[in-house]
Amino acid sequence: MDFRILGALETRDGSGSLLKPSRRKQRLLLAVLLLRANTPVSTEALLDLLWSEAAPSSARANLQSYVSDLRRLLQAGEPAEAPRLYRANNGYALRAGPAELDAAVFEELAAEGRRALGEQRYSCAVEQLTGALAQWRGAVLEDVPLPAALRPEAERLEELRSVVLEDCVQARLEIAEPAPLAAELATLTARHPLRERLWAQLMLALYRAGRQADALAAYRRVYRLLDQELGVRPGRMLQQLHRQILSADPVLTPPPAATRIARQVPRQLPPPPQMFTGRLREVAALEPVEHASAVVIGAIDGMAGIGKTALAVHVAHRIADRYPDGQLFIDLHGYTPGVAPVTPDEALDRVLRALGTPPPQIPDGTEERAALFRTRLADRRMLIVLDNAAAETQVAPLLPGAPGCLVLVTSRRRLAGLDSTGAVSLDTLPLPDGVGLFVRTVGERRVRDEPPGLLAELVELCGRLPMAIRISAARLRSHPAWDVALLVDRLRDRHQRLHELEAGHRSVAAALDMSYRHLSPEQQRTYGLLGLHPGPDIDAYATAALLDSTVPHAGRTVEQLLDVHLLHEPAPGRYRFHDLVRAHAARTAAGALPERPARAALTRLFDYYRHTAARATDAAYPYQSERRPDVPVVSTPRPDLPDPATALGWLDGELPNLLAAAKHATERGRPEYVSHLSSLLHRHLRTRGRYRDALALHDQAVSAARVTGQHVTELEALTGLGHIHRRQGRYAQAGEHYRRALRIARATGHHHGELDALTGLGQIYLLQGRRAQAGDHYRRALRIARATGHHHGELDALTGLGHIHRLQGRRTQATGLFEQALRVASAAGHRPGEPDALAGLIHRLRGRYAQAVVHYRRLLGLARETGNRNWQFEAHQGLGRLRYATGDPAAAIEHHDQALALAGELGQPVDQARAHDGLAHAHRALGRREQARGHWQHALTILTGVGIDETDDEETTTAAIRTHLADHAGCAEARADLGLRL
Repeated sequence: MDFRILGALETRDGSGSLLKPSRRKQRLLLAVLLLRANTPVSTEALLDLLWSEAAPSSARANLQSYVSDLRRLLQAGEPAEAPRLYRANNGYALRAGPAELDAAVFEELAAEGRRALGEQRYSCAVEQLTGALAQWRGAVLEDVPLPAALRPEAERLEELRSVVLEDCVQARLEIAEPAPLAAELATLTARHPLRERLWAQLMLALYRAGRQADALAAYRRVYRLLDQELGVRPGRMLQQLHRQILSADPVLTPPPAATRIARQVPRQLPPPPQMFTGRLREVAALEPVEHASAVVIGAIDGMAGIGKTALAVHVAHRIADRYPDGQLFIDLHGYTPGVAPVTPDEALDRVLRALGTPPPQIPDGTEERAALFRTRLADRRMLIVLDNAAAETQVAPLLPGAPGCLVLVTSRRRLAGLDSTGAVSLDTLPLPDGVGLFVRTVGERRVRDEPPGLLAELVELCGRLPMAIRISAARLRSHPAWDVALLVDRLRDRHQRLHELEAGHRSVAAALDMSYRHLSPEQQRTYGLLGLHPGPDIDAYATAALLDSTVPHAGRTVEQLLDVHLLHEPAPGRYRFHDLVRAHAARTAAGALPERPARAALTRLFDYYRHTAARATDAAYPYQSERRPDVPVVSTPRPDLPDPATALGWLDGELPNLLAAAKHATERGRPEYVSHLSSLLHRHLRTRGRYRDALALHDQAVSAARVTGQHVTELEALTGLGHIHRRQGRYAQAGEHYRRALRIARATGHHHGELDALTGLGQIYLLQGRRAQAGDHYRRALRIARATGHHHGELDALTGLGHIHRLQGRRTQATGLFEQALRVASAAGHRPGEPDALAGLIHRLRGRYAQAVVHYRRLLGLARETGNRNWQFEAHQGLGRLRYATGDPAAAIEHHDQALALAGELGQPVDQARAHDGLAHAHRALGRREQARGHWQHALTILTGVGIDETDDEETTTAAIRTHLADHAGCAEARADLGLRL
């Protein structure tokens, strides 16, 4: 089959018959797939390319139709076992052989011709380059309107066409008569007036044809043209040629071919990386803009195995045609196991030889060799890749002195001392690119039937590190009996993961070992100690605790590890290991750090965390200070937490580390840390809706307390578990935890614990409609609270008793109790938001809706400011009820929708039912009977699922909801089907 895109789009079968797609979008689809032949294009990308504006709802179905029709067209033209158009990587690809696509033929002939030109095989170069140009019939896909995203590829091909044309002329200048060539070049410069190389070739052809004056006139024409069109002067190449023509420089007249001395053109680039994937942004950043006055330097840094060399070589091959005087590649072995770094002297000796310098003419001494190297490159355009550099001092002598060359440098260090034109710090691959790299490396057929989620997990276990992904693919290829599931299972063992990521001479651990060996002793100690840290990231204060140092010293040491890419900085001042580097650091710590210093470092870290957590919770939740455990004072530097906002920010930022420290302390038999963190973090975890974390932490605290016999800790953790289970509608578990806590509290005389357990049980009984039992528990709690002066317990008990009266229709008594609770809350400095929540409820019950709105809005603002998602729910729910009551059901729906979303995120089923009930009332008021019925049905399903007859909202009861549903059912049979109780 024959595919043509260098001109109008054409597809011909084996017999030469033209195959024409029937629809415009189908032609565009074919054009897209041919521009990216043999490369999968995702469905999302195809949708964006085929519909430049917003895709219609039918776009996916239309795309499938276009693909099916195009596949049938191509298959009819050439029946084959493997389809031309096939599904790949959540997208599609079109298979085209190297000789079947005119663009591929063009690029292959161009590369061969340019290689021959560099080797001064001019006749061969003319033959190949002429053949390349013959592939063109017009502009790229000139009859297909290309989307903006595809134009860069079309422009690349057009630019390469122009370069090939210039190369072909260059080769002909060496072997053809200059006069006819000058006539051709006059036409070409008129057609491409801004291409200076064509003007230089015209001037040279005229000069060699004995027309010196015409050559100088051509220079004056291009000078005026560039000045008028661009406001610039001709480039260095044209200016130098002008001077040579003026002085009749004999260099311009080549000697006879038989006596010509070949100028050596090195072509040292390694083969392009076949499995290179992604990195489009980085490639674009490194492909240089021409600099007339400076050497272009592109610096690529990143951790071991991140793909620095692959990126450099890939970019070098893409732009090699811009540097006709050759390419140099020097592996400086800065981080090669078993190989000493290459000295500048050695590197200069190699490149001077590669440039054709006879060994006797290579001087001794770095400065002399560097000077000769710069001289050799003074009139050349060369591309130089300096791979695997250890430091700037290794690179500096290898930099050209005059403009016209590009240098790409790779290193594991940030080479900040280089005046680089463009610098790229490589990160790990995006997940889709990582999966694509694995599939291409292992072979699509091998993993065709594997679940996409499993491939994604494998790439994540490899840390999205290209080296690790390729090693995993190599291991799968070398074990035909394995499947991806088995490989993933082996990689899941984090203790063995580094061992699994070894294949032949490639090893992630060995690469990281080299980085570690290049560290100073102090940096190695820091690296190992950071490997002990159990959390996901660390700041300078926690690092100072581990190192037993000052914060500035810790910050400097961490920055040094950052510079060599053993750490990265995802947010200012927070440092994180890559997962595989973390495993390596932990292994290093186990082998290099004695047990006693390691344990002492962790003790300092855990002491710092619990002490600072206590200070932060004192600032953020001052109303809980009487419940806070006493923690030891530490001498470790600590951050300043001057106000609640700063304290909350610290708690939010460090919460993953605090939870990880508690888990680590549990596993290492340090119960005192778990106990303290359970008590300190309970309120913050509830405020943030981190219920799963709270359950895990409190479970750990209960286990630790039982081992150590700390009854108070067990009591507090049990109460915390009760609160979380209650919030999430697990009332049986919550009740059991509260009752166990109550028994311990009474046995130990712990009044605050007894008070918490009683109010917790009262809330459960209230939710379950057992109002008598709820009232009994609240009254007992109220007596204890008043006897012990516990204001917060008094507040909870009064609020609970108020809700009982409200549900029983005694609004006056309920309002009186809520007003008492409001006075207690205001006097006690209770948690922010409580006074507004109570005041809003009181005004709402009394029908003072405007005042209620003020309080609920203030509550919402405060809740957003402090990140209290439960108060956000209550504010939206209250505002929704008020909007409904004041005749604005549309606004009520907005608030209840937000309340429903919050309750869903928090995993609080009763609150979800309350929001559904509010939505049902609002929809009913707007005449939307079916929407109202649906929301009430959702609410009923939730409430009956958790075993509730009535809730703490006056309208959300199962009896009321059943009544609403019956009213909307419309007939007795429907009511019977719903099983409604009126």
